[in-house]
Amino acid sequence: MIVFHRSCFAAAILCVAPLLHAQVSESSLMNQLKGLRSVSADKRPAVTMKLAQDIRTLPPGPSKLNLAYNLANLSTEGDAGRDTLQAVADTLSKSLAESPVPAKGDRVPAPYMELANLVRYENLTTTLDDPLYAKAAQTLADDDAAVEKADFTLKDLHGKKVTLSELRGKIVMVNFWATWCGPCRLEMPDLDRLYTHFQPQGLVVLSITDEDAFKANSFIAPNGYHPPVLIDTGGTVHKQFHIEGIPRTFVFNRDGKLVAEAIDQRTMRQFLLMLSKTDLHP
Repeated sequence: MIVFHRSCFAAAILCVAPLLHAQVSESSLMNQLKGLRSVSADKRPAVTMKLAQDIRTLPPGPSKLNLAYNLANLSTEGDAGRDTLQAVADTLSKSLAESPVPAKGDRVPAPYMELANLVRYENLTTTLDDPLYAKAAQTLADDDAAVEKADFTLKDLHGKKVTLSELRGKIVMVNFWATWCGPCRLEMPDLDRLYTHFQPQGLVVLSITDEDAFKANSFIAPNGYHPPVLIDTGGTVHKQFHIEGIPRTFVFNRDGKLVAEAIDQRTMRQFLLMLSKTDLHP
């Protein structure tokens, strides 16, 4: 199974999607988007906000929508802040309202799914009134309902079997990652610290990869990562959890209810906010 990082997927689109309106401003915005991941964490929210505002001023059309979509995809990596993310969502919503994307078959076009992701998982709002957006929002709700019922048994790097349903009574954080995913690697030290700190209170962190055990262990061993790393050969559990980009994190309470979800790299503050939906205490 091939899983793309959300931002890596966006970068691929940036490289191949043509700009239909050859304007200097659009070219400049495209270059800024390509370099957004290299901006320092403290400056990135302001840069993202400015990009959202600048894209919003462009004339309607596919090029504007392409820029708005890619900015939305990149903006969820790390902690941009609610105001910045809302500006990004507003820009994408406006671009979709101006230039609706027709569906091809039963699949909802990616910009509608991206907006629905922002609204559902980043607690944002949108005024977009479009049946395809409504379908995207319902798709996410259905996916989450399926995730809450999902169960799996996987082996860790030592060959020990771990079954999700047998962890009832504990707080379970399921994190999907891969060795090639830069944002995944960035958040792993925080996951390690959370696991070590909250383990006495019953927190379990399950780090799931669809790479082979040798590759995963070659990365994990030198880094002293403590949470169990599970090998999802063939990506069966990735499919159960509807994983289309990583990192992706789910939090289940002691009753097995899905109480929090993240669609990209999280910071320590964001992870703690997710865990605050459970009965763990600092």
